[in-house]
Amino acid sequence: MVDDDDDHGAPPNPPSFPRPSNNLVTPLLTDLYQITMAYAYWKTNQHERIAHFELFFRKNPFGGSYTLFAGLDEVLKFLSNFRFTDDDITYLRNTPQLSHCENAFFDDYLRNLDCSMVVVHAMKEGSMAFPRVPLLTVTAPLGIGNLIETTMLTLVNYPSLVATNACRMVVAARGQFWEENAGANRPTTRSRRDDDAAPGGKRNDRRKSVQLAEGGPSDYTRRRPKLVEFGLRRAQGPDGGFSASKYSHVGGFHATSNVLAGKILDLPIAGTHAHSFVQSYTSLDLVGGLTVRRLGSGTTTTTTTTTTTTTTTCDEDGGRGGEDVVDHDDYVHLLPLALKYREETGWHDTNEGELAAFVGYACSFPNGFLCLIDTYDTLQSGLRNFVLVALALDDLGYTPRGIRLDSGDLSYLSLECEHVFHEMADRYGRPFFLDLDIVASNDINENILHSLNKQGHAITMFGIGTNLVTCQSQPALGCVYKLVEVDGKPRIKLSNDIEKVLIPGRKVAYRLFGEAGWPLLDLLVGVDEADQPTVGNRTLCLHPFMEQKRVAVVPKRVVKLHSMVFDGRNGVVPGHLCSLGETRQYVNDQVNNTRPDLLRYVNPGEYKVSISEPMFRFLHKMWHMETPVMELR
Repeated sequence: MVDDDDDHGAPPNPPSFPRPSNNLVTPLLTDLYQITMAYAYWKTNQHERIAHFELFFRKNPFGGSYTLFAGLDEVLKFLSNFRFTDDDITYLRNTPQLSHCENAFFDDYLRNLDCSMVVVHAMKEGSMAFPRVPLLTVTAPLGIGNLIETTMLTLVNYPSLVATNACRMVVAARGQFWEENAGANRPTTRSRRDDDAAPGGKRNDRRKSVQLAEGGPSDYTRRRPKLVEFGLRRAQGPDGGFSASKYSHVGGFHATSNVLAGKILDLPIAGTHAHSFVQSYTSLDLVGGLTVRRLGSGTTTTTTTTTTTTTTTCDEDGGRGGEDVVDHDDYVHLLPLALKYREETGWHDTNEGELAAFVGYACSFPNGFLCLIDTYDTLQSGLRNFVLVALALDDLGYTPRGIRLDSGDLSYLSLECEHVFHEMADRYGRPFFLDLDIVASNDINENILHSLNKQGHAITMFGIGTNLVTCQSQPALGCVYKLVEVDGKPRIKLSNDIEKVLIPGRKVAYRLFGEAGWPLLDLLVGVDEADQPTVGNRTLCLHPFMEQKRVAVVPKRVVKLHSMVFDGRNGVVPGHLCSLGETRQYVNDQVNNTRPDLLRYVNPGEYKVSISEPMFRFLHKMWHMETPVMELR
């Protein structure tokens, strides 16, 4: 039995389909040679010949074993709204390269052109994909098939690269234990509050290094770190920044700092404050009059001064509300509380400007108190000032969120911070210290994540920007869009580089699963072949170019990888435009149920992409026929 998601009888697409997220995505977002070829096809009356194209890549990025397919949603929006405007036509008509073209090309052909003759089959967005297996296929007249090529490539290449980069970082942040046990359920975690608690709620076995290094015993009480995208300021322009926010979420990132992406895409947004915020506070006098409403004393959380009975209130996240007359017995000065704890701890040498900044931030965001602590001295000042203000907030009923580290030895500093948190939890009987986030940023990449795992750390969240959005270790995926059939006749492209030899003809792609439940290989089969793979039947699978590399598989499950997603006049086939959340979950499910060796950072396993025996014979027959005869001299 073959799982096949094709839905050829789908109802027509709604009259109005969402436009591309980026207003630059129009028919003119293409290379000039696509338009010159379209004119040549039209001029020679070849533009209506039916052709079949495949969009695929030849090599996985980042030295890895898999790629995530992303960008299909924007491809469908582009195809649904493809029309040249009058302004587009006027511009093209007056370009030097096209000024000699016949008027009918512009007025009769381009002006009336849409994608009503285009049919697209694609993998499900978020699918794990592998070299040579098409991400999507296009059946269309030669003219329009060429005109959509560049745009489709730009809508797939970068999104797939970013989603893959993000996914690899998520896997790296999980640590070696999770990599080695992919496909199995992770042991149930225990609350750190309950772990080895002594009478009175205090821990008896406080450890400085709770996060054990890779290869050692696994600590199931450790929270799996979350990842947040911080890359807007370093991205290749606003368009790259927006795409990175979107597709890093698909790859598994939890939130973004990009507020516009949060609004448009309904993504969680995250952020704290900058070093400049801390630097701007120079004296405790700046925050001496600030008070915070004690939780339980009213319905509103507020920051105020004591110089007037009329105050400006804040909501629970620090948002400014309207003016209201309040009972000042409900308010507590935050600074004196923090200074009381400074006396108790003996931490008299912390930077007072930094303490003032933390008090000001706590009064503004009492329910979201997470501070950047490395502006001056991370351990002797920033960490201590945070603890003082956190204790004061806890006295008033608020739960502090945590700290952020943006420089220094992240392994050492995170463990030292956690050690202090555990000491404070024991000393004051404050269990919230055991659940504080320790956020780390500072040019983090995949290699650093693995290095931190080897060293041991206590980080619960990573903020990653530059190396995520710029895809530091590989700036492009390299998807190509190739003609494999025209008028029902297979076409081949030869090359001295065997990697670039095209597998000709229309193909059906299958994923074959084994006994363990994860994929064994992908198999390309000619669309007209009689023997398509089925569950329980022996299937011979061959390397496309090396006949001796073959394997016989008896699959326990067979999945057809492509389904129709765009059906010409009917437009987008319903059910193929998933939400980002659904796609993100699909990615997570695949990662958790794939072969463990494919997730390795060093020497990852190779996933086989094979072709059927009839296709192997056909490929090499065409290769022989199209190879010119050379005389040996």
